[in-house]
Amino acid sequence: MKQAIFSPSKYIQGRGEIGNLGDYFAVLGSRGAYLIVDPFILSVYEKEISSGFRERSISFTLQKFNGECSKNEVDRIVQAMKEKSADVVIGIGGGKTLDTAKAVGFFAELPVVIVPTIASTDAPCSALSVLYTDEGQFDRYLMLKSNPNIVVVDIDVVAKAPERLLVAGMGDALSTYYEARACHRSGALSMAGGTSTIAALTIARACRDVLFADGLKAKLALENKASSKAVENIVEANTYLSGIGFESGGLAAAHAIHNGLTVLEETHHLYHGEKVAFGTLAQLALENAELAEIQETIDFCKSIGLPTTLKQLGVDRTDHDKIRKVAEASCADGETIHNMPFQVTPEDVFSAILVADRLGE
Repeated sequence: MKQAIFSPSKYIQGRGEIGNLGDYFAVLGSRGAYLIVDPFILSVYEKEISSGFRERSISFTLQKFNGECSKNEVDRIVQAMKEKSADVVIGIGGGKTLDTAKAVGFFAELPVVIVPTIASTDAPCSALSVLYTDEGQFDRYLMLKSNPNIVVVDIDVVAKAPERLLVAGMGDALSTYYEARACHRSGALSMAGGTSTIAALTIARACRDVLFADGLKAKLALENKASSKAVENIVEANTYLSGIGFESGGLAAAHAIHNGLTVLEETHHLYHGEKVAFGTLAQLALENAELAEIQETIDFCKSIGLPTTLKQLGVDRTDHDKIRKVAEASCADGETIHNMPFQVTPEDVFSAILVADRLGE
């Protein structure tokens, strides 16, 4: 069985980097840059973004993201880019903005620079875009030919985002090691198309270690409108370590249980990472992990405000019919729960969810 690991060609993180995009464009292109930018970010940082290109006399176009990563919108931007003769796509913003930029680069066959302005998920580094219909309904996953050429993270920008987003990112990143470990044990294929490498598993473990060491400190810093080395470490863990760890280490029960939770309307107000955090606790219960390990994970979640109970998710623990629906959806054909190193049934997941809820309480 082959092993494989994916990653961006370059990952750059620092302060004031949003003003240096002209330098990174010059590594990849010469004719011009086409920037797809979140409207709010554009309203706040247009001067800083533009200056990096004007100072270097680089042609650039600023395109406001329309709010939906749909195939029609991607096609529209691809056509508009041809009229501008741009040869590099740059996405600046949150998840859907970045997915749009990656998809545009894929269909236009151009290099892509990704500039996340929040650290709430591990998607910026991945070779994947999630496409929706124009009305906002899920359409399909678009598997890309490669990861972004360059990922640039400006700590000054990310640190100004709402604190809950960084915490949600930690919830998403929390699952990385436990899912990669399960896939390593089972020999499951990752999104990189092979089994996990030593490097991917090591990166996933480092992601967990950084979260436990610096997660609370980073949250406290943002609560006080400050940045710190802990914030920088958590941004890297949420974005890069988790990104490489999930894509090349593999997904297992935690994300499948997250997907199961989405069938309940009560959970729709939660961020992705908030549901994944509870999914991680349920996975640990499912695999009968050591109680000390489960308790360590629960303590971390509680310290930074991630949900550890069904009640915190908005779910009534006594409504077993709904919990069984979650369990059944988690075990659907093709779900990543089947990457666990043992056979999993909906009844197993149902029990694991209830145990995780009680332990989390």
